[in-house]
Amino acid sequence: MRLLESSCLLLLIVTIAVHGQQTCIGPDGKAGNCILLRSCDSLFTLIKKKPLLAEDRVYLSQSQCGWSREENHPLVCCSDPLETPVRVGESLLPPVGVCGVQTSDRIVGGVNTKIDEFPWLALLKYAKPNNVFGFHCGGVLINNRYVLTASHCVNGKDIPTTWNLAEVRLGEWDTSTDQDCEGVGVDVDCSPDPIDVVIERKIPHPDYNPQTLEQFNDIALLRLEQRVEYTDFIKPICLPRTPELKARETVGQKFQVAGWGRTATARVSTVKQKVGVDGIALGKCNSVYQQERVTLIERQLCAGGQAGKDSCQGDSGGPLMGVATNANVQFWYLVGLVSFGPTPCGQEGWPGVYTNVAKYVDWIEATLEQ
Repeated sequence: MRLLESSCLLLLIVTIAVHGQQTCIGPDGKAGNCILLRSCDSLFTLIKKKPLLAEDRVYLSQSQCGWSREENHPLVCCSDPLETPVRVGESLLPPVGVCGVQTSDRIVGGVNTKIDEFPWLALLKYAKPNNVFGFHCGGVLINNRYVLTASHCVNGKDIPTTWNLAEVRLGEWDTSTDQDCEGVGVDVDCSPDPIDVVIERKIPHPDYNPQTLEQFNDIALLRLEQRVEYTDFIKPICLPRTPELKARETVGQKFQVAGWGRTATARVSTVKQKVGVDGIALGKCNSVYQQERVTLIERQLCAGGQAGKDSCQGDSGGPLMGVATNANVQFWYLVGLVSFGPTPCGQEGWPGVYTNVAKYVDWIEATLEQ
């Protein structure tokens, strides 16, 4: 049985074809458009009510205007404004201006970050035996409920079985101090205390295989137990959602890697670091890694390859970031996630390997929940 009853809906809803799209009159008499149920914010919110009242069930049934065979999903007469359609997943990602914008106006240069640079960076906190905790991976905040990281930080083969990924730290700058401050005297700038948020659910990519050398599909979502409030020091990064950003060339482009250099076995700095790296052609990268019997695919990308740089300054699961512009607003977007590289890191001629986030935006949007 389909989600909504549809036996007599044509008597209840008037639909008119206009320029290939159907307009309609809903059961409340309002004009609307015949669109996918999941794309209609008001009706999709209504159908998720628990318990669903009898009158709401009738209203939903009377709102159906068809069925999409391509999507295997009901069509409803939706009176929501067309300029703000809502789809599952995508609607839960913040728009440009909310995401990807930092208080600091520095884009490149330096090693230590400013105290308010890259406010979407996260540290993953692992619980260990004897009530010990440690930070061993990074990630990025993508909305007020989810952090994106590498799957090898969630279910990787190198994570000791006695460790439990328990919390995410946000708003951190210097892990060695209780309160982070930058500057002196009247120019001092201090941030609020960082927050540790309990992880409600870990969602590794279903096709990630921790046993492989290539580490395909090395991406995971962490759902937080509670929503976080955005501040100057805690903000989400944008994802490459537009066709232009998804197709944007990475070879020769300037990117930034940032983090504390945290991996399962190493720690570079107590202060958040950054470094500029250039995108490298996948073929050139493969010519290096195939020496180690590793062949990369288009769902991965490479950057760096200069001595002492690359993922040494980032964290496992941390971001490779680019800058874009939308309506004169400059914003940061997530290009890649640190996956793996040479050991030791930062060797001349060996680029770092990153998960190509643009290839996983659809999976991310489909997985997010309210």
